[in-house]
Amino acid sequence: MLNNFTKNSIVTDIGKIIYYKRGDGPPVLLLHGYPQFSLMWEESALLLSQKYTTIIPDLRGYGESAKPKGLPDHSNYSKRAMANDLIQIMDSLKYQTFSVVGHDRGGRVAHRLCRDFPNRTDKMVVLDICPTLDMYKATNSEFAFGYFHWFFLIQKYPLPEKLIANNASIWLDDCFNRWSGGFNFRKKKEVYLEKFNNPETIHSTCEDYRASFSIDLVHDKEDAEKKLNIPILVLWGKHGLINKCFNPIEIWQKYSEKVVIGESLNCYHFIPEEIPKILDKKLKQFLK
Repeated sequence: MLNNFTKNSIVTDIGKIIYYKRGDGPPVLLLHGYPQFSLMWEESALLLSQKYTTIIPDLRGYGESAKPKGLPDHSNYSKRAMANDLIQIMDSLKYQTFSVVGHDRGGRVAHRLCRDFPNRTDKMVVLDICPTLDMYKATNSEFAFGYFHWFFLIQKYPLPEKLIANNASIWLDDCFNRWSGGFNFRKKKEVYLEKFNNPETIHSTCEDYRASFSIDLVHDKEDAEKKLNIPILVLWGKHGLINKCFNPIEIWQKYSEKVVIGESLNCYHFIPEEIPKILDKKLKQFLK
């Protein structure tokens, strides 16, 4: 459905990583979350591409990108591995520096990318997340109930894969409805189901979460004292769990030497689709 964007790909050691591109001006890398893929950025990227070059990949394991079988230590779905895929995209496009915007899982990849490649990013925007390590440390009953998928998807293969594959439509309906307050995704929802409903994607996306509970925490603890040297914009939904359970500005400030700004917005979790015009305004203000 990204008909207004140019589709391309790179070939990595695990296969093709698909991405879409549109616009002129400074480059901005847009990263999607679970259980979606690049399509989630369509409305927001059309607006943002009026002033910026938008690059929108399918993260490994999602959409049309490669979906390798998970390794025993889940390292091929670590945020470090995903960030390396994205650096290869930006290298192929000859962008030495760029800004990055990550929603949901994409925000975690963005954080790792900025940590591992500090000279490549100018600014970082994270949407409706706090850092993985902090969220696990602060787990309470409200968080565990609201984000039960965090604890379900990390269970050993093949339990979550088989249960989801039994009725992927019900699973996606529940994810979208609970996290959006019943937002109408229209025809995009059918495309999300089409891309998600196959054994490879279901397995890969479980591996994404397993990596976050294992190898990603190892990397995060190793870098506990390593602060970013770029400004961070944090936006989150006023009606979502992040707003109920965390203080995003205070938490993210621990991770940067530079200023961290942000606010809650009148929406739920899927900010780029629920309020694309408001998000576009906030992004342009921050990125200029």
